[in-house]
Amino acid sequence: MTGRADDPVLQALEPWLGGDVLLAVSGGADSRALMHAAAALGARVRVATVDHGLRPDARAEAEGVAAAARALGLPHAILAWAGAKPGTGLQAAARAARYRLLAAHAAAIGAERVLTGHTLDDQAETVLMRLAAGSGPAGLAGMHAARPLAPGIGLGRPFLALPKAALVAWCEARGIPYLRDPGNADPRFARGRLRAAWPILEREGLTPGRLARLAQRAARDEAALRAAAGQALDAARLPAADGTLRLDGTVLAALPEAIALRCLDSALTRAGAAPRRLERLEALVLEALLPALRRRAAIRRSLAGFLIATDTAGLVSLDPAPPRRVRAKSAALAAGGSPLLGKGEPPAYIGEVCTDGPAKPGEASVPGVAHAKD
Repeated sequence: MTGRADDPVLQALEPWLGGDVLLAVSGGADSRALMHAAAALGARVRVATVDHGLRPDARAEAEGVAAAARALGLPHAILAWAGAKPGTGLQAAARAARYRLLAAHAAAIGAERVLTGHTLDDQAETVLMRLAAGSGPAGLAGMHAARPLAPGIGLGRPFLALPKAALVAWCEARGIPYLRDPGNADPRFARGRLRAAWPILEREGLTPGRLARLAQRAARDEAALRAAAGQALDAARLPAADGTLRLDGTVLAALPEAIALRCLDSALTRAGAAPRRLERLEALVLEALLPALRRRAAIRRSLAGFLIATDTAGLVSLDPAPPRRVRAKSAALAAGGSPLLGKGEPPAYIGEVCTDGPAKPGEASVPGVAHAKD
C-alpha cells in the first residue's frame, strides 16, 4: 500500500490498515470516505453496516453501502439489530448494539481491528455533551483514537483529528455519493440540539477545534493522574488472606484529593464493583472517607455494590454488599432522564469507563463507551 503525501485522508488512514481490519460503514460522508480511502490504498479489508431498524429506509441504505463495497471489491455484511427497542435511552442502546454487533462480526471473520469514521466534529460534540453533563477529566478527554472493543479486538478512529468538512470535500471531489442521516438533526436527541446551537457557540469562540484541544489536554492530565493513582494503590494495598481488598488508610489520607479519588475508584474496579457516579464517588471519598481517616474514625458506607469501611486504626476494607431489594422509586430514577441538554445521556464519571450510573433500559454497560458517538 502506498499513501499520497498531499492527501490528508489517505495519510490519516494508512497507518491503521495493517492486519485484518473491519470497516464500520454507514451511508455518511465520513464512513464512505473511510471505505473508499481504504480501497484507494489497496487495503484488503472487510466492510460491515449496522441496520438498526429505526427508520423505514435503513435497510435500503445498508444495501446501498453493500453495493458500493462490492463495486470496490470489498466483502460486505449487513448486521441487523433485532428485537424490541427501548422507549428511553434509544441512542445509547443503539450505540451499544452497534458495537456489540461489530465486535461479534469482527470475531467471526478473524478481524483484529474495527475502524470507524468519527471526526473532529464528533469529538467536539462528545466533549460538549460531557461538559454539559458535569463530567470529570476522564469524560472531557472525549473519544480515544484507539481503545479495546472486545477481547483481542481493538477499535480505531483514524479520522478523529480531521474535520468532517474535509471528508465531505474529499468525497465530493471524487464523486462519491453519501447520505445525510436525518437523525443527526433530530431535536429529540442531545446531539441534534447541539448541532443547532453550533453557530451561536462558535461566535463565542467555542469551536470544534478548541473543544478537541480540550479533549487532548484532559486526556493528558487524566493519564498522569491515573498513573499516580495506580502507584498509590500499589503502595496502599495490604495483604488479605481471604482475597478481599484491604488498604492502608494512612497512605490514602496523605494523597491529594484528585489522586485519592482515582485510587479508590481503581480499587473498586479491581474488586469488581459496578459502574458508579462521579458525584457519589466524590461524596464517599471527599466528604466521608478522607475526613474519617484523618481523624481516625470508623465509618461504613456503600457504593456500587460494595461496602467501604474504615476502622479507628486506619484500615480501609472493600467487601461486596449483600443483595438488597431495589425500591420502585430508585428504579424509576435510574430509568428516567430530563430532556434538557446534557441530561438525556448518562454523564461521564471519573473512571476509565466513561458512562455513569445505572444503565437505562436496553443500554448495555460497555467499558470505554460513553455517548452516542463513542
